[in-house]
Amino acid sequence: MRADARRNLDKIVAAAAEVVAEYGVNAPMKAVADRAGVGVGTLYRRFPDRNALIAAIGLHYLDSIAQALAHAAGESTDAWSAIRQFVMWVAESGRGALAAALAELPDEAFTENAEFAAERFRWVQQLEDLVRRARADGTIRPDVRGDDIVYLLNVFTCHPDALPGPVADRPMKYLHYMLDGMQAAAATPLAGQETTAVS
Repeated sequence: MRADARRNLDKIVAAAAEVVAEYGVNAPMKAVADRAGVGVGTLYRRFPDRNALIAAIGLHYLDSIAQALAHAAGESTDAWSAIRQFVMWVAESGRGALAAALAELPDEAFTENAEFAAERFRWVQQLEDLVRRARADGTIRPDVRGDDIVYLLNVFTCHPDALPGPVADRPMKYLHYMLDGMQAAAATPLAGQETTAVS
């Protein structure tokens, strides 16, 4: 694909992500085309149906997550700071709205997409590596795993309607509280649970 064609495609997908974050996965295709500054015909030439566009948005979202995680790891002085920076980035309102919109789709919309599964595996492994480093540094609870961070993000970004009203109104406040509780200095041993070995 030529560079200019790639830029135009990226522009459409970025615009589509914004529209879906605002209006949900059933947003009119014309709204996407208008936001991207292209005709509806051009949009349909790139994406023959809504499913193709949603798949592209999902990959765009996962790629942005992987890039943000790599940026946080490279910019932060320690693994725990990188994890915290990454979590807050993912939970920002616009990205959280997009995650919530995509979460409305049936699981098979993504689980049956090999490219999506590979992209998700890539960033989850990056996160797991950071968590292992944070455990080795003694900055995060020894029983925290990468999956725990993913579950936390899942609640705060993908399912905000499941949060109690006061938490949904100020999600960042409560996300900070939960992150603080993951730090080693604040850890209370959990009864009947083995400590995760540092590796």
